[in-house]
Amino acid sequence: MTGTPDAPVAEDTEAPHGKATYHEWLGLVVIVLCCVLVAMDISVLFYAVPFVAADLSPTTSEVLWVMDIYGFLLAGLLITMGALGDRIGRRRLLMLGAAGFGVASVLAAYSSSPGLLIASRALLGVAGATLAPSTLSLIRNMFHDEGQRRAAIGLWTAGFAAGAMFGPITAGVLLEHFWWGSVFLINVPVMLIALVLGPILLPEYRSPSPERFDLFSAALSLSAVLPVVYGAKRFAEGHLDGRAVVSVVAGLAVGVLFIRRQRRSPDPLIDTKLFRDRAFSTAIATTTVVQFAMLGMMMLTSQYALSVLGLRPLIASLWQLPAIVTLFLGLTVAGVLAQRVRPAAVVCTGLTLAGAGFAVMSLVESDGGLAVIVTGASIMTFGVGMVVLLATDVVVATAPRERAGSASALSETSNEFGGAIGIAMLGSIALTVYRREVEDVIPAGLPPEAGEATRSTLQAAVEVSKTLPDPAGPALEQGSIEAFTDGLQVAVLTGSAILLVVAVAAAIALRPVRIEAHPPGD
Repeated sequence: MTGTPDAPVAEDTEAPHGKATYHEWLGLVVIVLCCVLVAMDISVLFYAVPFVAADLSPTTSEVLWVMDIYGFLLAGLLITMGALGDRIGRRRLLMLGAAGFGVASVLAAYSSSPGLLIASRALLGVAGATLAPSTLSLIRNMFHDEGQRRAAIGLWTAGFAAGAMFGPITAGVLLEHFWWGSVFLINVPVMLIALVLGPILLPEYRSPSPERFDLFSAALSLSAVLPVVYGAKRFAEGHLDGRAVVSVVAGLAVGVLFIRRQRRSPDPLIDTKLFRDRAFSTAIATTTVVQFAMLGMMMLTSQYALSVLGLRPLIASLWQLPAIVTLFLGLTVAGVLAQRVRPAAVVCTGLTLAGAGFAVMSLVESDGGLAVIVTGASIMTFGVGMVVLLATDVVVATAPRERAGSASALSETSNEFGGAIGIAMLGSIALTVYRREVEDVIPAGLPPEAGEATRSTLQAAVEVSKTLPDPAGPALEQGSIEAFTDGLQVAVLTGSAILLVVAVAAAIALRPVRIEAHPPGD
């Protein structure tokens, strides 16, 4: 559809349908910059926490809230904000999110107490959820040519993936020269650019017949997502307790209520009919799995680099650069292959390569395996790049234009869930193996507090070993490192098996699928 200047319900200032011009590509730059910052704020505090702790003296619980509240609210509000953008206008929602993100970043940078920093991170999460769904759904309105749309989605995907991986690198560089608040202030100039150029370069679109916004469904959506993400994070932190289990079960139960309401509601937040399309549902499942792999890999390898190899945070983060390069290569190769090969073949190949990368990482040893880790991670991200481009393109191409915001939110929510599950599942597997094996090297007579610390993390075990005399100290350090490495090997082998199984399933499910976008006018 093309809007007219006096259209009362559907604004659409996009260029005539056909090939995009430089105007749309410049608009894409604004979109990708927003994507990079939203993703960076998930991981930018990985290395800044010690500096925050030294300045604000938060409790252990407050540190966890500082780290987690952003991702909680980002994941919990994506579906709601995607549906809201379809109703009030996607560009308008993006502009509101950009303004909120900039203000919250300043508040976070100059927080004078843990409580204020937690509140600021919560506002960042709300603003990030407001920004994110509009970015992908606007691409649906700006790029109608299949090849150009796929290239634009590739850049959007690269923005999100590179942002998550560049977060620790950016923090490492800034913390070498500035105070911890600088990791938030870098958001401000980019958001100012978005606020200035967005109204000029980005089209506005909202549903020509907007439905009533269902506040109760929005509350159910948040109540379903937050407990599941919370429980997954507790599992990842080693809290295999009733609170984590109850949280996940409660979230899933509310999720069932949410889906039932969407099926019966005349004004649903998400159109459950989208999942009747095999291509759409398979693409959502596939993006969940690749995010599971990538975030799980980042968590495991960062711990290995810091705790086993003893690298400084900045140096450890710089070793992620080869994986970032191969991610872009994977996106490029997928874009070329998609013009000649069906999605099933590309997605299956990408998942197989990602699984092979995990298998390579399982060859790592406790006495130094940086080359193995970098090689395996690079193979894995190459495969992830191939998969995520095609899967996201399928989501965008198969969703009706008036539902693009909701479809985009579903895609990004699957990313958040996949990442949380990957960190939780692979982290829990590695931790379980570590705890079982480290029992064999804990010296007799070790105080109970020191023994519990040794079982909790490798970092704590190394610190305990430094307090012990020879030969007990070096034996505990070496034994705990070997236990951690064994846990990493089991976790990545598990991830490899999952990726290979999903590769076969995706090949079967997507075999008859060709990507054909809805005609522009529908």
